[in-house]
Amino acid sequence: MALANQPADLTTSGKKTYGQILKSSAIIGGSSAINIGLNIVRTKVMALLLGPAGFGLFGVYGAILDLVRAIGGMGINTSGVRQIAEADGSGDSIRLARTVTTLRRVAFVCGALGALLLVAFCKPVSQFSFGDVQHAGPLALLALAVFFADVSAGQAAVVQGMRRLGDLARMSVRGALYGTILSIAIVLYFYQQGEPERGIVPSLVAVAAMGILTSWWYARKVKVEPVSMTTAETSAEVSGLLKLGFVFMTTALMTMAVAYVVRIIVLRQLGESAAGYYSAAWQIGGIYVGFILSAMGTDFYPRLTAVAKNNAECNRLVNEQSEVGLLMAGPGVLGTLTFAPLVIDLFYSTKFGPAVEVLRWICLGMLLRVASWPMGFILGAKGARKAIFLSELSIGLLQIGLSWICVKRFGLNGTGIAFFASYIGYGCLIYFIVRSVSGFRWSRENKQIGVLFLYLISAVFIGHYYLPRPVVVAGGVLITLAASYYSAKKLCALVPLDKLPKPVRWFAGVLKITSAKHGG
Repeated sequence: MALANQPADLTTSGKKTYGQILKSSAIIGGSSAINIGLNIVRTKVMALLLGPAGFGLFGVYGAILDLVRAIGGMGINTSGVRQIAEADGSGDSIRLARTVTTLRRVAFVCGALGALLLVAFCKPVSQFSFGDVQHAGPLALLALAVFFADVSAGQAAVVQGMRRLGDLARMSVRGALYGTILSIAIVLYFYQQGEPERGIVPSLVAVAAMGILTSWWYARKVKVEPVSMTTAETSAEVSGLLKLGFVFMTTALMTMAVAYVVRIIVLRQLGESAAGYYSAAWQIGGIYVGFILSAMGTDFYPRLTAVAKNNAECNRLVNEQSEVGLLMAGPGVLGTLTFAPLVIDLFYSTKFGPAVEVLRWICLGMLLRVASWPMGFILGAKGARKAIFLSELSIGLLQIGLSWICVKRFGLNGTGIAFFASYIGYGCLIYFIVRSVSGFRWSRENKQIGVLFLYLISAVFIGHYYLPRPVVVAGGVLITLAASYYSAKKLCALVPLDKLPKPVRWFAGVLKITSAKHGG
């Protein structure tokens, strides 16, 4: 991939940033699209080799890995991006060198502590998760994945903080490619031995190992001056990373804990197969939206950090990012809703049919997720630790509580209903918080786009329950195509044609869409 590494100008005051948003979305979104393709292959093979019950175990092990990573990582991957972006923006090469050096060292230590933590508590975790201690051995092995993943996240933070988007995209694709090949080979080997479930944890370790190798390869390209640091200087740098990092860690921990607890609720109340159906729906629901959110976190967060002290500029950037996010997410969510049964069959197998209804509810929540996420970045960019903690705690408790109630009341579909309802609550809460922090308000354009897509998605969703399937599919296809044209036209109208990414420029030419004459 011929991807540029030059960071864009961060001095964006008074200048619209739609062009930069689309450029970063094209780079990171392109790599994410490749990763999606690899994930489709990996998921399909895993589903076929493991079956619903084995895939449910795969999801539980993955949730445990994410949970321990959140604890051990101490949030330094996110706080590190902020610290490096600030240091790089200051023009002080010594300050930058100290921050990068400290981040690399702390990432190694945190990864090691997280791995030791899982080894020490593998039996209690096995007992709580599976109701026995038979999984303690695989959980101890999973500690290697924790170490590799935390160190890799620290190295990726260095690349992201310097806004080397090309290297970040290459790192992501190559890590995913090597990890996919190796993980499939491992599970296939155990499948041939008649014990495919024994390959689950080794496959997760393999993916993490490929991640640390590729992140090291690209992180080493970030050259900083060699510095000798006194104990006081080291303590100051570590303190800066850990103070905000602890808040990010607790919020990430809550997010992972919610994913883990919801899976345990399904596992305990409905069984392993139901946990597999839920994992399948969750992965599909997040695939398309995931690359949009990935682009937000990768480039938008450092850019927002650079102007965080200017409320007007900060709010404008958030509205612009929200507008692009909604225009990109809407058609994808509509398409997933329309072709949910086909998507489940394609990604998994006909055995995963019960996941279809869950997926539809998750799609509703995903649109709300795209709308609310940019607002949350205001809190991170400003370092509003208390507000970050309270907002994430609220959404976590709300989703767990709703999942417990809805699973009892509606069965497997209750997981999707709970996710959708929790993001209604989160959207209202985060809007209230950021309004008090920075005076943020939705722009008129965002209100119009949000209402339009909410109406279209609701129409397709409700149609599945009241209309014949051929009618719903035909109507969904027409609505998706119309929404795609609308989004493409709106996006191209925001940016001059010569500043659009080449693939978007080609797409605009095919549809004969006229671009903006100025701005961007």
